[in-house]
Amino acid sequence: MKKLIYFLSLSCFFGFSQNQVNLQESSVKWTGVQLSGKSHYGTLSFKSADLSFSDEKLVGGNFVVDMTSLSVDDLTGRGKTSLEGHLKANDFFSVNDFNYSELTLKTVDVVSENEYSATGELTIKGRTNKAKVSFHKEEGSKNMKAKLVFDRSKYDVRYGSGSFFENLGDKLILDDIELEVTLIIM
Repeated sequence: MKKLIYFLSLSCFFGFSQNQVNLQESSVKWTGVQLSGKSHYGTLSFKSADLSFSDEKLVGGNFVVDMTSLSVDDLTGRGKTSLEGHLKANDFFSVNDFNYSELTLKTVDVVSENEYSATGELTIKGRTNKAKVSFHKEEGSKNMKAKLVFDRSKYDVRYGSGSFFENLGDKLILDDIELEVTLIIM
């Protein structure tokens, strides 16, 4: 019986691997769009990020984003500082109260050799909802790109949202926020 348990343990150890993500070189780009078509974009940094593989196929992962790192990259000067402060305030992401957001992958399906479709749980401002993420493994590399679109209204991110306010006209900010992620694997 001990040999069987030892064999199963070794099989799990060698069949599955955890890959660390280079946090400094990896990136999260966010994009938000107004009804008028005007948009803003910027970046966020990871606090931690891990991917799990079995036989070199993605099977899971966990990502924690440092919300205090929220940056606006399409503006400079006072405009940049003002929008960053606004996005970190309570009517957007309440960064003082919620320093981190987290995504935990629950299921991963292979779409093709280098493409994956994953579902998981995304937590922002202490609220957790299901999320879908597409992953693409770069050819000849362990590095991956991921794309996630989430509905900010499900996380109580209210400012300019038609889900909470009426008659916003072209000041309405769409609820869908797009995240484009580059994961540099060590």
